[in-house]
Amino acid sequence: MNYKAKLHEIKAFVFDYDGVVSDGNIWSANDTIIVRSGNVKDGYAMQYALRKGYLIAILSGGNGDSIRSRMKMLGVEDVYLSSHRKKEIFETFLKDKQLLPEQVLYVGDDIPDYDVMQLAGVSACPADAAEEIKSVADYISHKNGGYGCVRDVIEQVLRLQGQWFHEDAKAW
Repeated sequence: MNYKAKLHEIKAFVFDYDGVVSDGNIWSANDTIIVRSGNVKDGYAMQYALRKGYLIAILSGGNGDSIRSRMKMLGVEDVYLSSHRKKEIFETFLKDKQLLPEQVLYVGDDIPDYDVMQLAGVSACPADAAEEIKSVADYISHKNGGYGCVRDVIEQVLRLQGQWFHEDAKAW
């Protein structure tokens, strides 16, 4: 089945953080401060999807206050960090939110995302994802992680479902 046909069922987005929401580069000022780089257009799409009633979760093996702070600013409440068993956490998320796998679009970029990508209704990855991930992705974005990949997949779903660029889109 064409992945676009599956987008009609999507009610939730789950993203890995490092390499998907961020570009994967990490700067450390000292032992306690870690800085990650992301894309403001990705952030806009995330907060807009939330306002339109979609669920968004972060499922990351990474950790840090910078992730929590950025997601809090955007309104993302479901943030699972230090996720060493992503498949189990994803299954718990589905159960807690009463979602079927086919209602979730998952975006990952590296081998720890492999099992979850096979469970999600639609799996996607950035252009610079690991080859193993590209091999199981329903969709490979033309954008790299941290450079618009998140916006790309959210915008596709919202456009297809008639939820993109309404009057409320003009406010942040």
